[in-house]
Amino acid sequence: MSSLLQTPLHALHVELGAKMVPFAGYDMPVQYPTGVMAEHKHTRAAAGLFDVSHMGQVRLVGADAAAALETLVPVDIVDLGVFKQRYALFTNEQGGLLDDLMVCKRPDDLFVVVNAGCKDQDIAHLQKHIGSRCEVIPVPERALLALQGPQAVDVLSRLNPEVAKLTFMTGSFFQLDGIDTFLTRSGYTGEDGYEISVHQDDAVALARKLLAHAEVKPIGLGARDSLRLEAGLCLYGHDINETTTPVEASITWAIQKVRRAGGARAGGYPGAAVIDEQLANGAARKRVGLVGKERMPVREGAKIVTADGVEIGVVTSGTLGPTVNQPVALAYLAKEHTAAGTEVFAVVRDKRTPMVVSSTPFTPNRYYRG
Repeated sequence: MSSLLQTPLHALHVELGAKMVPFAGYDMPVQYPTGVMAEHKHTRAAAGLFDVSHMGQVRLVGADAAAALETLVPVDIVDLGVFKQRYALFTNEQGGLLDDLMVCKRPDDLFVVVNAGCKDQDIAHLQKHIGSRCEVIPVPERALLALQGPQAVDVLSRLNPEVAKLTFMTGSFFQLDGIDTFLTRSGYTGEDGYEISVHQDDAVALARKLLAHAEVKPIGLGARDSLRLEAGLCLYGHDINETTTPVEASITWAIQKVRRAGGARAGGYPGAAVIDEQLANGAARKRVGLVGKERMPVREGAKIVTADGVEIGVVTSGTLGPTVNQPVALAYLAKEHTAAGTEVFAVVRDKRTPMVVSSTPFTPNRYYRG
C-alpha cells in the first residue's frame, strides 16, 4: 500500500471511517460506515461530498490554445464562451477514445480536467502535440472536490450566495468563506452540483466547512459509480476506451456541427475520417442501456445473447440501481439489436436473465439550466 499516492484529504477520509482501496494509483475511499446504498440515496436526496483530487488538472495558456486543442479533439473549443465548459474526447488515429475530459474557457487559460488513470499520458499527449503552440501547465497542487445533489446549491450559497447564479456547464472564480476556489456547475451523478478546484493547502479546511452542514455527507467511489451508471454516464476504461469510437459509444452529441463533415472547422483531429464515416453511415455496434426484468444484478463482462443464444454483445457496467430499484447496465450490442424495447438476455453464472434495451439516463438528470 505504501506505493499508493494520497490525496490532500487522505487523513480526513481515515478519520471519517472510510474503507480505503487502491484506485488509479491512489489510496481512495470506496465507502464510509453507512455503506454504498445509503451514500447513493443521500446524494440523490440531499448533498454528497466527493474527493476527486486524484483527477488531473491542467492549464493551457496562450492565444493559440483553443485552436491547438482542436487538433486533438472532435469538439468545438474555439467558439467556447468565457466561463463556459464543454465535454471533450481525445481520439486516436482509429477514432478510438484515449480519454474523456472537461474543458472550461477562462479569461487567461483553458482549464482541463482529465481522468486519474490517464492523466500522465494525457499530459504527455498534450505536451507532445500542442506544447509548441501553447503552454501545457499541470497543476498537481490543486485538489478537486465535488458537491453533488439537490441541496448542493443551498449549502454552497451559505459560503457564497453568488454560486447560485452559475448554470449547468458554466464556471467561475469564487471565495467560499474566504477560501479561493474555481467552481464549475456540472457533475458525474446526474444531479445538480459543483466541482470545486482548490489549493491543496485549503482542501481539508474547505471539506470540513462543507461537512459541517447537516445536508452534506462524505461519499465514496462505490456510490459515485452507481450514481453515474443510473445517470447513463460512461466510465473511461470500462464503457469507453481506445477501441471504442464516439459513434459506437453513443456520445456523438459531444461533436458539434462545426467539427463534422461540411462544418467550418471539420476534421483535423486524429481519426476524423473514421468518425465522419460512422457519423454518416452508423457503426456496427452501439452502446445502449439495459434494464433487467428480474432482480439478478448483471456485472461488467457478462455476455448478451438473443433468445436463440446467439452472442450479440457484452456488458461494460452494471449494478442494481438503488434509485430505480432494478438492475441497470450499459452494454455494446450489434446495431440490429439496439432499438429501445428489444428483449435480450444477459448470461450470469451460466443462467440467462432477461433484459430490455432502454434509453438512458435510467433516472432523470436534474442539472440546473437556469
